[in-house]
Amino acid sequence: MDPRKQQPYGRPTGPQLFEDTGFPGAPYGGPGAPYSGPGAPYSGLPQSGMYPMMPDPMAAMAMQYGTALAGQGKEMMHQKIEKYVSVSKIKYYFAVDTSYVARKLLLLLFPFGHTDWAVKYDQDEPVPPRYDINAPDLYIPSMALVTYVLLSGYLLGIRNEFSPERLGLQASSALMWLTLEVLGIWLATYILSIRSSLRALDLVAFSSYKFVSMIMALLASMVLYRLGYLLVLAYGCLTLDFFLLRTLRLSLLAGSSSEGSRRGLYLLLAVCLLQPALAYWLTQPLAHQPQSDQ
Repeated sequence: MDPRKQQPYGRPTGPQLFEDTGFPGAPYGGPGAPYSGPGAPYSGLPQSGMYPMMPDPMAAMAMQYGTALAGQGKEMMHQKIEKYVSVSKIKYYFAVDTSYVARKLLLLLFPFGHTDWAVKYDQDEPVPPRYDINAPDLYIPSMALVTYVLLSGYLLGIRNEFSPERLGLQASSALMWLTLEVLGIWLATYILSIRSSLRALDLVAFSSYKFVSMIMALLASMVLYRLGYLLVLAYGCLTLDFFLLRTLRLSLLAGSSSEGSRRGLYLLLAVCLLQPALAYWLTQPLAHQPQSDQ
């Protein structure tokens, strides 16, 4: 027999008219390589890496247009906000650091040893709070308000009275009373013709410092129940009123006539009397009590 006809079974060695399908994954033409000669079947899609990815001009145009539109919307929103509220002025009230926050909290809780209550100015503009402990800020009030809401939810949960609606009602009630207080003080200064250097955001800051005393009272109620709550709330309101008397006196009474000073003094006393009433109103339903009394 011709030895050429006794080849072992395997890959054909000569040219073939058809692709050998007896070796899966290894088509004719080399190990693992697809046949690319004349008459090769069309696969429909080019192999990966055969052609570079062509950018879609419509997608690029849409991306560019969307970026430009977003930039225009951001600029328009910034202009609308600046029309009613100056963002730069709001940033002033949040220009604080850790040292200021610690010293301001100590001043709110222990104000009796403080002597210099005047706000510092730099070229007719008040310096940022981080450089002046007497300057009003909105960082402590905003954090205190958030803490008050979270603590309210915790105390409601202890009594199995928590619900999203109840917590939302507590938060909205605090914001409503704060808004009414600020509007009332602002209208009183206008109606009574009291010349004051206080701005609207100053009133928001001073009216919101009460939340620090409210948080301390609620925390005390968790340990000493109602007695601790009342004692800490009374002390917190006393220190807050002392702080407000010293701070607002320079803004409401300075630069006014004798008649204006008297009206400003009445308004200042009304503000100080309002703080304990609102603090008690917003915390009394939340104060922790012994299980037998609930």
